[in-house]
Order: sequence, then structure tokens, then C-alpha cells
Amino acid sequence: MLEKTYNPKDVEARLYRAWEDSGAFRAGNKPDAKPFTIVIPPPNVTGSLHIGHALNNTLQDILSRFERMRGRDVLWQPGMDHAGIATQLVVERQLAERQTSRQKLGREAFVKRVWEWKAESGGTILNQLKRLGASCDWSRERFTMDEGLSRAVTKVFVELHKQGLMYKDTRLVNWDPRLQTAVSDLEVDNIEIKGNLWHIKYPLADDPSVAITVATTRPETMLGDTAVAVHPDDERYKALVGKSVRLPLSDRLVAIIADAYADPEKGSGAVKITPAHDFNDYEVGRRHKLDEINILTLDGKINDNAPAAYRGMDRFEARKRVVADLEALGLLEKVEPVGHAVPHDEKTKTVVLEPMLTEQWYLNVKPLAERALGAVRDGRTKFVPERFADTYYRWLEDIRPWCVSRQLWWGHQIPAWYDDEKNIFVAETEAEARAQAKAKHGRDVTLTRDPDVLDTWFSSGLWPFSTLGWPDETPELKRYYPTDVLVTMFDIIFFWVARMMMFGLKFMDEVPFHTVYIHARVVDEKGQKMSKTRGNVIDPLTLIDEFGADALRFALAIAAAAGKDLRIGRSRVEIHRNFCTKIWNAARFCEMNGCVRTVGNDPSALTSTVNRWIVGELVRARNEVTAALDAYRFNDAAGGLYEFVWNVYCDWYLEFIKPILSGSDEAQKAETRATAAWVMDEMLRLMHPFIPFITEELWRVTGEQGPKRESLLISAAWPDYAKIARDPTAEAEMNWVKALITEVRSVRAEMNVPPASKLPLTLKTPSADERAWLDRHNELVLRLARLETAKAGELAKGSAQIVVGEGTAGLALEGFIDFDKERARLTKEVKKADGEIARIDAKLANKDFVARAPEEVIEEQREKRAEYEAARAKLGEALKRLG
Repeated sequence: MLEKTYNPKDVEARLYRAWEDSGAFRAGNKPDAKPFTIVIPPPNVTGSLHIGHALNNTLQDILSRFERMRGRDVLWQPGMDHAGIATQLVVERQLAERQTSRQKLGREAFVKRVWEWKAESGGTILNQLKRLGASCDWSRERFTMDEGLSRAVTKVFVELHKQGLMYKDTRLVNWDPRLQTAVSDLEVDNIEIKGNLWHIKYPLADDPSVAITVATTRPETMLGDTAVAVHPDDERYKALVGKSVRLPLSDRLVAIIADAYADPEKGSGAVKITPAHDFNDYEVGRRHKLDEINILTLDGKINDNAPAAYRGMDRFEARKRVVADLEALGLLEKVEPVGHAVPHDEKTKTVVLEPMLTEQWYLNVKPLAERALGAVRDGRTKFVPERFADTYYRWLEDIRPWCVSRQLWWGHQIPAWYDDEKNIFVAETEAEARAQAKAKHGRDVTLTRDPDVLDTWFSSGLWPFSTLGWPDETPELKRYYPTDVLVTMFDIIFFWVARMMMFGLKFMDEVPFHTVYIHARVVDEKGQKMSKTRGNVIDPLTLIDEFGADALRFALAIAAAAGKDLRIGRSRVEIHRNFCTKIWNAARFCEMNGCVRTVGNDPSALTSTVNRWIVGELVRARNEVTAALDAYRFNDAAGGLYEFVWNVYCDWYLEFIKPILSGSDEAQKAETRATAAWVMDEMLRLMHPFIPFITEELWRVTGEQGPKRESLLISAAWPDYAKIARDPTAEAEMNWVKALITEVRSVRAEMNVPPASKLPLTLKTPSADERAWLDRHNELVLRLARLETAKAGELAKGSAQIVVGEGTAGLALEGFIDFDKERARLTKEVKKADGEIARIDAKLANKDFVARAPEEVIEEQREKRAEYEAARAKLGEALKRLG
């Protein structure tokens, strides 16, 4: 017996336990079935569920449940990422609260403390994913730092080193002076701040009365300048190329060089060159073989390569001192306030010491990238939507050596050892490294392990095959690799997707997935990016608490249109909570009217037109939903379900069958009850991947009557109607009845006809079928369209005309509305809509507005215009009906 209302809190935890206990999530239950594999983008061990995770995992779960019901052997591989910097920061903050630090603990004790933290608090997000309904195979949960994955990471590093692709080099890197580690170029946030542009005079060495002016936002770096560059074609400076200037404050001579990097149109046309502290300057320095003078320590202080007056100062303190000294010497030409982008570490928000000349480990990814590019170009892996392949191409075509080392303690320690002469021995174990050293020296020598760890994305790049047991040749690796689809967001196409492609092809000789589905970015209901400063961040767990997991899942799925930002907010989730309520109420209607599943019910042998019609509509909906999911059109699949369940089944079919259920034809009653129950059952199957909790609960309760259920809904088969033919005659008849009622309702609303007024309707049509349909369903039409009469005949003068099928229906409005008043109202509404359309057109034609406005604002204006256009067209139709 169904409760009056559905309360998600009463069922979700119970049902999730039932699924887990049944073994439904486990891969390998169908050894003869075709496998379907999907790997979860491993969330950070420090993370908690945000709305982006909710979308990403909802889409993965829809696919997993869908394919499981289609008979596939599904492995949805879960796990977590060790999140090097983020995790180290969390534990360091805890230590700071206890007035200690990792340095005081020492490396071994600190790493032990991180593992303790992981056991106590890490992985919160995985339990939160369970609340969402994620049907991962939790028995196979992996962690990027677990023993098996760590062995895979070590083997890959050693193999790449053996092949000459992994090497050490001294190059510029972005440096975090707080954590004192290299930071990936891609993990730098360039934040716009207000600063100054200082214009500094550099006197010529042979004539101090003449100076070249350069401008910089970082005057302290001038202490490391080794040249001034001018453009080769700049006539102002041609005579000076090859001469020198005396570097202020340092009293060093630096050359004036000609290089195309200098832009004659910017400032004075001359630029200071600091190869050790600027990426562009570094390239100029390499071209001209300039000295690289590093003037900063790893914690951001001025070092001994700078003049004594500045040594030991913090770089920002030194900036003030340098500016003051230049001013005192009369060498500061002017100070110009400017806004400029300053690189920050995206995790610590520390101003990056950009850049730092340090020795790091690098991977030559060019050969790997070429294979990864080829795999997408020849179609072995495709992007959905296709346009994201261009993003992938851009990254890989312009790829540079990957700095893989990080100066952290938490992570995969680099498997390299050094002897006292700095010889490097790379091996999978220390014993192997010692054997290499002994072979070189002829004796045992003391070795010291490299203290650095690998970039977190290095281990993540192995995820599709390391989680299946590689480097061992496991049965899981053989069965479930390559995986089928990767569901992710565009912002990690290079970070993660490209690296998995490169490593998969390199070590498995096969692409890691045949499809990469790139989902939308989640924004608020106004189209704005979510941020704490805006106060518009949405907590998915709060929404689950309030509306249930199914409402959130369906709201996300139905809004997940390819290529468009996904707007979400409380009101949208509430709408889909109402959808769940609608389903529950429909099931209660069936229960209260004796609609119970029966043995031997044959939906292909029905006698009632309305029952043949609903079965045909179900077949159509099933085919459309299946095709949409096969094409990763989640919004179309969810939208098709919404339309069928709410509109076709609940609003039309259940209304159509009420007279039958209350009538005296027992045979028709029995057929209709069985059909209504069977269609409800099939709807539960179709909806299950999207809203698993309520459908599973309805499956359980409705299974208490009628034939015994063979399994939980999660393990039931996806509907297959290959043997059920749609009935075009029944569809034409019932869809005509629907259209007539819908149009009458629309006219009543447009013309402000009072709800209690029952109008006469006349149908003029050459179609004998349509006249017969009106006669056969007359009682239904009168009740649902609120009509006094409905008959075939000639249209009365002054009727509002409705085109339906081959004929025209006339709705007699005389005496029910004031025609002149209604015509005036509609004309006014048309003018208002025209005014709004003109206002939006003017905005969109304004180049300044289009240039300044965020894309979401422009898109919002276009959507509003479309809404006004639709309203305008509807009003125009209403005016035509009035004559």
C-alpha cells in the first residue's frame, strides 16, 4: 500500500543498502555479457561534494544504470586522488594549529600523519556520492597512493627514463614561495590587480647623460637584468645596438641587443631582459646566450647575487627599496598606475614567484602527444560535442616538456637515487639502484633518494589501466580495458584527458576510452558563475536534504544540454521534486482504481483505442530515450521522459480512462487496469537511470500485488518492444482528440473566458473519421474542454476559429466575452511585446554592450527575445481568431 506522500528521507538510505547488499553494483556478475567500463574522475581525498561533482556523477550513474539494465557487465570504477598540494596544505594547517610544522616532524612522521588524516577524514566525498545514488563498484575502490597504483607509477617513470624521455633540466618554472615547490603553468590563476608601471632610465655606459627608458611592474627584478632589448628595425636605437648601459643600483654593464621580442609601439620600445625571472626574457636570453642571474631565494627573498643593500629582503620589501633608491638617483622617470594580471597559485592563492630558475624532472611528451593526436584524428576516440576536439588539438600541437617534479612530501616520491658525485640511478627499488651504482663504481656506495614527488596528474594519467591491476596482466585489465566513455568537464581536457590518452597509448598500445563526453559548466539560475564572493554557491547536499536525490539528479540531467551552461537553483530542483510527486500520485491513482499487473497481459493484443494509443506512445518514448542516451543527449532523454510521464500518461491517459474505470464494461475495465499498471511498470524501468530511488520504491510496493518480482528494479531489463507494433489509427484518433481539447483550452485562456463558462463548439471538417472521433469521444471532449456541446456542422458567426486536423472548429464566444475590449487588450499586449523585442535588438546591435557583457548575459538576452517572439506569435493568432 502506497503512503499518501513520498518522503525521500524515509527510503533513500534503505534502498541504497539494498542495492549494495544485492551485489547489483559489482562488475563480473555477467561473465558472458559485453563489458561496459567507465572510470570516475577521481575526486580529491580532501574534497566534498559540490554541484559540479553532482552533475558529473549523475551523468555517469545514468549511463551505468542504463547499460546495466541493457544486460552489459558494468564496471563503474571508483576511487580518489591523493591531491598532493591540497592534502599537504590541509595537514600543515592542522599542524600549525598545534604550534608545530612538517619541518619539525620530519618527512617520515609527516607522511605518516597524512595517512592518519586520510583514514580519519579523507574520502568524505565518496560517502556523499552514495547519497546521490552513485552505483559504483565500491569493492574495487582505488586510491592513487595505494600500493598497486604506486607500483604502476614507479614502473612508468623508470620505463620513460630508460627510453630517454624522462630527464633532469634547469629551466624556468612557476614557483610557490610559500610551499616552496614548482607549480604547473596550467595551475596558475592570473588575477587582475591594481599596480604600477615604473619607467626607469638606464644610462649609456659611454655617455651617462643619455639614457634608455624601460618600464616594468616588478622593479626588483632589475637586479638580475642582463640586457636591454630593442627591435632590429627600430630606427631610434639602431646606432645603440652592441653598446652597453650601466645597470642602476647594481653597477653592472649590460648589452643593448636587437630582438623582435621588443615592440616599438609599446612604451619607449626598449625592454629590460631578466632571463632568470621572466618566461619571455628566458627565451630571449637563450637566443642571445645571455647570463641567467637568479636574484631570489626559494622563499622569495633577495639572495647574494644582488647588491649587498638588498640581500635578505622579502621581494616586496625590496621593490619599495629599489623604487626609493631609483628616485633618489633621479632615474625614475615616471610611475603609471595600471591594472595587470599577476600569477597566483590556484590552490594557495599565493603570489607565484614567477618564474624561478630551478632544476626539475621533465618528461618529453612530444612523441606521446603525436600518437594521442592521431588517435582522435582517425576516430579511435571521439569527443562529444565534437568542437572540444579542437581544444584537445590546440594543447597537444603546442605541447612543451612537462615538469613532473614537485617539492612536496606528500605524493609519489621520485624513484631516483644519487651518489656523492651526483650520478643518478633510476630504478623501481632502492636495491636495484644500489646494484646499478655498484656496477658503475665496482663497490657499494652511499645513495640518497631524490626528495621530490611527482605531479598529481602523473598518477591520474594512468588511472584507466592502473586501477585494473597494471603492470600485472590481470583478468580485469584484459576484460575492462579500454574503457567505454569518459565523462568530464572541458577545463581538464589537457590536465587529465590528454595525459590519459598519451599514457594509455604508450603503455597499453590502445586508447583508454572510445568517447570523451564533455559536460556543461554549472552556473546559477541567472547564468552567473558560482563563487563564494557572489554568495551564489549551491550545496547539493542541502538540496538532497530538502528535495531528495532524485529531484536534484533529474534537474541536472534535463538541463545538461551540450554546449550550454547548465543553470541550476533551488526553484529548478523544486520543480523536479514536483515531477517525482506526480509519478507517486499516478501510482496511487492506479492502486486506488485496481490497476494491478496481471499474468499473461499482452500489450500487442488490446481492443481499446485509448489503450492501443498509450502503448504506442510508450514505444515511441522508449525509442527516443534510448537513442538520446546512446548519443549522450541526456537533456533530450530526460525531457522525453518528462513529456511522456507528466503530459501523456498522467495528464491525458489517466484522464481518458476515468470514464472506462467508472463504467460498466467489465472487459474494458480489466484491459484498461492491466494496461495502466503495465505502462506504469515500464515507465519505472525507463525512469530508473535518472531517478533511481523513487522508481525502486514504487517497484517494491507495486510488486506486492500481481506476479512476483524477479529482481530489484536496478537489475531489471531495459524495455524492449521489438514485438509490439504501434497502431497508427489509434494514435491518429487519440492525438486528434488531444489536439482539439488543447486548442480549446488555449483559446479559453487567451480570450479570458471565465473557467465556469461552458461554451458550444461546432466542427466543420471534410473528414468522416474526424466526425466519428468527435462523436465517439464526445463525453470526454465536453468534460476536459469544459464545453456545453460539441457537434459537427456549420460554424456560427463570430466564432473563434481553431484549425485541428483537416477541419476547423468554431468556439462560440458571443455573450461570454466583450469582443472589442478583448481586441484592445490583445493589441496592447502585442505592442508591448514588440517594444521589448525592439529594446533587446537595440542592445544586441550595440557593439560596446556586446564587447563588455559576459556571454551568459548575451545568451540571456537572446533567450528573452525568443520568449517575446513566441508570445507575440500567440497573441497574433488570438487576434486573428477574433476577426
